[in-house]
Amino acid sequence: MKRSFLLVFFISFFGFSQNLPEIKVLDSLYREDQFYFGITYNILKNKPYGVSQNSTSGSVFLGFLRDIPVNKLRTFAVAPGMGFSYSNFKQNLLIKKNEFTVNYSIIPKDQIYDKNRLSFVTVDVPLEFRWRNSTPQSHRFWRIYGGVKASYVLYNQSQFIDSKYEYKVVNNPDFNRFLYSVYLTAGYNSGNIYVSYGLNDFFKKTLFDENSGKIRSLNFGLMFYIL
Repeated sequence: MKRSFLLVFFISFFGFSQNLPEIKVLDSLYREDQFYFGITYNILKNKPYGVSQNSTSGSVFLGFLRDIPVNKLRTFAVAPGMGFSYSNFKQNLLIKKNEFTVNYSIIPKDQIYDKNRLSFVTVDVPLEFRWRNSTPQSHRFWRIYGGVKASYVLYNQSQFIDSKYEYKVVNNPDFNRFLYSVYLTAGYNSGNIYVSYGLNDFFKKTLFDENSGKIRSLNFGLMFYIL
């Protein structure tokens, strides 16, 4: 009789416990948007006279940002981080290197060629200043983030190819090792509009004369944040 009573008790207890409503615990110390991925369309600015783009140029970048909220509601935050970028620019600036110097010229308009491209890979250190209307209950929210970014150029290459010749310059000594930019991203949920502008030039010196530009970049695209 005693064993039967205990058996009925345990069956009743576990049956009751299974019907209890699930309690969701809200994380009041949540962080947002700690991984990012972006793509952009690149426009050359501050160009020497005669330099023009002749095809689509772009960048891809990704990285990690440490979200650090600065108010109780966690709607304002700063976010330092690190990432990597690849950028390319298809244009008509011919770069050739001889034994001692790097030379620059404009490809004539009537010249037919297969490729003329400047590309580089950077390691990036962004610092974002963030506003969002997020809550612990939802990961869908509006955001406006502004930031500054310092980039170290790990590798740069210019390449020209036509039916007769190929010129390639790797790690051009005239190219700045450090590039700086400001950017703004805004949107809803994971997808956002992104724009950035270079604060300094790609090249350390003027390419043709003292009045010619040294080239920087204006980029438009999309930024995706996750986690």
